[in-house]
Amino acid sequence: MAPTAPTAAPHAPAPRRRSGQQTSDLILDAAEACFARKGYAGTTLRDVADGVGIRIPSLYNHFANKESLYAAVLERGMTPVLEVLSESVESPGTDYPDPGLVIRTMMELLGARPNLPRLVQYELLAGGQHLAPLLENWLRPAIAQSLAMLESTPAVDRWRPEQIPYLLVTFFNIVVGHFTTATLTENLTGTDPLSGPGIAASSAFYGEIFSALIQSAEEPGA
Repeated sequence: MAPTAPTAAPHAPAPRRRSGQQTSDLILDAAEACFARKGYAGTTLRDVADGVGIRIPSLYNHFANKESLYAAVLERGMTPVLEVLSESVESPGTDYPDPGLVIRTMMELLGARPNLPRLVQYELLAGGQHLAPLLENWLRPAIAQSLAMLESTPAVDRWRPEQIPYLLVTFFNIVVGHFTTATLTENLTGTDPLSGPGIAASSAFYGEIFSALIQSAEEPGA
């Protein structure tokens, strides 16, 4: 009986190719980091492509130009923030939104994309050509939703009308500053403020500040 021919070793599975969506997400991640570090004007498509490990022509398969890439970065990062604020304003069954929950949700969202607050801060400081669209398309709607939320709280009785915008800016600076000054915070506290525990601890603390600031003057602890 002739010997049986040896069975060929099975081929190793071919590496799974990145889907178009996976590549787009990687491009957005790299772009977000570059824009946060260099701003819109200082970032090139080569910077982004190098960050992903692809060639520029491949990047054009996903985004037509730097403008569309920048817009997509903001769309991905800011849309969930606006949705949280909108839901907080429209939430039925409560006198006003739970400040601790709002802060915690916002911090968790931004904690997943810590470069987004840095990008916003960079553009606010640089004041370049993309500051106006950023303000008009994203920050102004967020401010309007936040003001509507504040107007449903005891803050309207405690603070004068002209002080409410400053109260809102205070909240903005607390949340955005958590991410833009993370290195300083880590040096002062010895803990990583961008880690899961760091986000949780800071969210609880900022929620307490938020609650105290919106209490009426007659409420305990106000």
